[in-house]
Amino acid sequence: MAHYRRLRVAQTILDTGLVPVFYHSDITIAKQVLKACYDGGVRIFEFTNRGDLAHEVFRDLNVYALNELPGMILGVGSVVDAGTTSLYLQLGANFIVSPVLNPEMARVCNRRKVLWSPGCGSLSEISQAEELGAEIVKIFPATEVGGPGFVKSVLGPNPWTLIMPTGGVKPEEPNVKEWFEAGVACVGMGSQLFPADWIRDGKFADITKKVAEAMAMVRTYSKHIQ
Repeated sequence: MAHYRRLRVAQTILDTGLVPVFYHSDITIAKQVLKACYDGGVRIFEFTNRGDLAHEVFRDLNVYALNELPGMILGVGSVVDAGTTSLYLQLGANFIVSPVLNPEMARVCNRRKVLWSPGCGSLSEISQAEELGAEIVKIFPATEVGGPGFVKSVLGPNPWTLIMPTGGVKPEEPNVKEWFEAGVACVGMGSQLFPADWIRDGKFADITKKVAEAMAMVRTYSKHIQ
């Protein structure tokens, strides 16, 4: 079961402002990347369900976080159905992120009081997600959906909506500035934070530095970080 309460998870996402998104089939590499993010100041981390036996890697990674990285909150992304949601909740996922809006997933998470962040591509989907209890909605793929302009348009009639764009968000100051000035609550970053050659060459200290720099940009421009 989840180790952290739903409200604490939501607040940690807002306080951190940056959710790293990562998958690797090798638990040793996954641990090193997680530790690099922790050392860079991140306290929320999305492990994506993208490979065979990904749930086994997540199980071990979550145990590692609980034992070795105090305050690091792990969740799972790229989940699209209720069955897989239940599997990861049994393994201790503290939040579930999806690229789609699936009401059955909401019911599973709400029953266990676990934060659920569905992928939305329109104001109608965002409204439905909020009716189903989503505290933070994901827009994905963020650039293709409409970018910062889409966020501004949504927040006009829905100023209460908390949006997390994922897909196309870069750890570069002009890009981070544009997203947060549009009104996002937080951002998800994947491959831009974890260059494949850095992973291959074991440049985990460089990843820590890159994460810390991205965190500094987020703190500069986020209105949600106190």
